Amino acid sequence: MGEHAVVYGQPAIAVPVAGLRARATVTAAPAGSGIVLVARDLGQTWQIKSANQQIGKSEALPFIVGHTLHYLQVPGTPDLHIELTSDLPVASGLGSSAAVAVALIRALAGHFGQSLEPAAVSALAFEAERLQHGTPSGIDNTVVAYEQPVWFVRGQGMETFAVGRPLHLLIGDTGLASSTREVVGDVRAAWQGEPARYEALFAAIGQVSQRARRAIEQGDLPTLGRLLNENHRLLQNLGVSCSELDRLVAAATSAGALGAKLSGAGRGGNMIALVQPEAAAAVAAALHAAGARRVVATEIACPKVQRTSEVRRTFTLPANL
Repeated sequence: MGEHAVVYGQPAIAVPVAGLRARATVTAAPAGSGIVLVARDLGQTWQIKSANQQIGKSEALPFIVGHTLHYLQVPGTPDLHIELTSDLPVASGLGSSAAVAVALIRALAGHFGQSLEPAAVSALAFEAERLQHGTPSGIDNTVVAYEQPVWFVRGQGMETFAVGRPLHLLIGDTGLASSTREVVGDVRAAWQGEPARYEALFAAIGQVSQRARRAIEQGDLPTLGRLLNENHRLLQNLGVSCSELDRLVAAATSAGALGAKLSGAGRGGNMIALVQPEAAAAVAAALHAAGARRVVATEIACPKVQRTSEVRRTFTLPANL
């Protein structure tokens, strides 16, 4: 809840998706080979001869290798072979870039016998998110690093909060790739052209997120479903939906979902539907019939609550963003 508006100071809610993972494997390589980084899902390979050069921002994945090695205080350029794979479709609103960055950071730390706290992992991943997406909110790297549902306000940090009843979600994939950087940039340009209109939309989305948090904490699923629908309508008004997303949202609600909305930047990618377990099969079938490339089911259970000043300080983002 709260996409796009979160960039402008409004609250947002994000949850981890069980069953979908990014994976990184780091192994020692022959002496003098430098760092070979292979992203099989992207069909790309990078040869990194100098880790220090990769700290200069270029492409996100080689950058995060250099940035993480620098943070870990690894001297020189170690000889490594790194393999990346992911269950998450890229450019789909599921935080795939953040998941890959977090996996890569943790694998590098583990290879060198170090263990990083979630706060440090998230901060490192955020630098890659900035390089890849321009002006990200910071919520993707946060929820992936902590692996818990989070309440996030830019500049104030994050906190986890209690789920009153388990949430059963279906994720419908349109199969359309979407550029977060491009969509966020378009929204920013529209806001600059009509600030009053867009600030009212951002504020309305923020109010929906506030009400959604209360509904989640109280286990009020019917209210949460209605708020998902309302959030989707507001995102349509922002101009970030598309016919494919709208078709899947309509199919889900017609088949018995409590509510549904696009997820992420929009104009492609994924949507989510809140369902009762007994309605999940019918809603999934309706999503497939409406054109979903795949449907993933996930359950959000009750997290441990964590509210500390240290976490809040860690996730205060640069003022110029």
